[in-house]
This record gives sequence, structure tokens and C-alpha cells, in this order.
Amino acid sequence: MRKTRIAAVAAMAAVAALTLSACGGGGGAASDKIKIGIKFDQPGVGFKDGDTYKGFDVDVAKYVANELGFPADKIEFISTPSANRETALQNKQVDMIFASYSITDKRKESVAFAGPYLIAGQDLLVPVDSTIAGPEDLTGKTLCSVTGSTSAQKVKDLIPGVKLQEQSGYAECLGGMSGGTIDAVTTDDIILAGLAAQPANAGKFKVVGKPFSEEKYGVGLNKESTKCADINKAIEKMITSGDWEKAIKANTEGTGYVPNPALNPPKMDPCA
Repeated sequence: MRKTRIAAVAAMAAVAALTLSACGGGGGAASDKIKIGIKFDQPGVGFKDGDTYKGFDVDVAKYVANELGFPADKIEFISTPSANRETALQNKQVDMIFASYSITDKRKESVAFAGPYLIAGQDLLVPVDSTIAGPEDLTGKTLCSVTGSTSAQKVKDLIPGVKLQEQSGYAECLGGMSGGTIDAVTTDDIILAGLAAQPANAGKFKVVGKPFSEEKYGVGLNKESTKCADINKAIEKMITSGDWEKAIKANTEGTGYVPNPALNPPKMDPCA
């Protein structure tokens, strides 16, 4: 009887050890797989094309995951629209998020961040032959952004004479600009560059290159995560290796986009 009890205890200990070894350090993911939240609908940033995932966020996510011990075939990408990001992290549906996710004090109340891996800025996308050089040239012009966007309202407040037109998506804004009914489109500069870099838009549009906000794109984490320092180290390695700049160019080629040189490559924020 005593031997049976000892054997049972040993078996339970082995199972417990196996369970612990299968858990990730901050997101509760199995050690042979990592779940990463991205946008599926932002060309050039985070985009799902059939079974392929593309964009700058995706490239950074793959680099960081590989540095953490998860090669590309061990990554599961999960769609995380803006409204669902905090919930996905809090419920540990994902281990980390790369989804044009700006670091803000309000968001820090419910989630943690590593990075930033890019400091973007609100900018304008215009036709290649446009004379618009910044928000100050928008008086009397028609500006487009997506319905409910804070980006469009920000420009409207800055330039009261602008005519605001809201569409359900940026593709509709670009269609209007191609047709001559819209003069400029606004959102974060790298998102605009990603849109302009799509084959169907090649050579048609350019990013003005005069950002008028700062958006620190961070890696969203559950507050219990212990991976911040490792992620920051991986981002720094990507920058110093030249792979960060290559990823920027690959996803925005032909658009004139250059990350604000006064702010990029970014310096890592201290981990909380």
C-alpha cells in the first residue's frame, strides 16, 4: 500500500512538472506556440492575405517572437481589432499584441507595454501631384478619414475651414481621392504609407511627411507578463541589425514615407 501511495505521489509530481514546463512566462501560452494579436485589415502594417500575414507590425512580431524562441511556424496570429485589444490581453487570449497599438497612460491602467518599436505620427496622404504640404494647406479642401476617427476631428479642430468627409474604410477614401472628390486622407503616417504601397495604388499617392502628433506603437502585454525586458532587447537588436529599417522600406516602398528621424529609431521605455 505504501509503495502504491509513493508511486501515485510521484506520478502527480511528474504531471505538475510537465504542466509548469508547458506554460509561457506571461501569457499562459503553451511553450511550443505563441499567440500574437495583429490587425488583419491594415495593408502595410497588419494584413491577412489568404493564409499569409504581412506588414511592418507582422515583421516586428516575427522578429521578436523568434528572439523569444518561437520561429515563424510556432506563431499563431489572432485578429485583434482596436476595440478588443485590452480584453484579449486581460483574458490571455493572446500573449502579446502588435497592432498599431499606441502607448497611453489610460491603457496602462489595464494592460502593460514593451517598446515602443515605432513612433508614428498623424499625417496626410495626397495625390502625387498635390501641392498640399501640411495641415495648414487644407483650408477649403476636402479631407477624408474613417467614420468616428479621432484623426479627422483633430485636423478639423486644427484647420476649421477643412471639409470633412467620413467613409466606412480607407479604401473608400482612396477611391474618392483617385476620382478627384477628395483632396487628402488622414491617419497615422505608416498606415497611410501601407495603403499607398499596395500594388493597386502604386505611384498614385504620397505621404506628405509632416506629422503633427506622436503615436508610440508598443507591444501590448498582460499586466502579469514578465517578458517586457526580453521584448525590448529583441526590438533593440532588430534596430541595430538593420532589419528594422529593412522592414520599414519593404512595407512602404514608393510612398516617400520616412519615420520621423527626430523620434526614430525609437528608444525603449523602461519596463514597469
